[in-house]
Amino acid sequence: MHDGCAGSFENGQQVVDKVRMMGFSEQLMPMPLDIECHGCKETFTMEEFEGHCPKCDMVHGVTPCHAFDPNNIMAAGIGY
Repeated sequence: MHDGCAGSFENGQQVVDKVRMMGFSEQLMPMPLDIECHGCKETFTMEEFEGHCPKCDMVHGVTPCHAFDPNNIMAAGIGY
């Protein structure tokens, strides 16, 4: 089910599952964001709604409605 921008998520795996299910995981975000990896603390640029840290492979996700703020990006797990 699609909750539009009102949907809320308990963890990063739910976010990544949602963007994958909706077909957004490999789509470019409106604006790339420099984020700090939730795993290794390395800074990298997240360009797609699903991003992988190049150092430790921690998977991060954000929904299109919330992609304007790096605080909305959640970690799903290494290699998720």
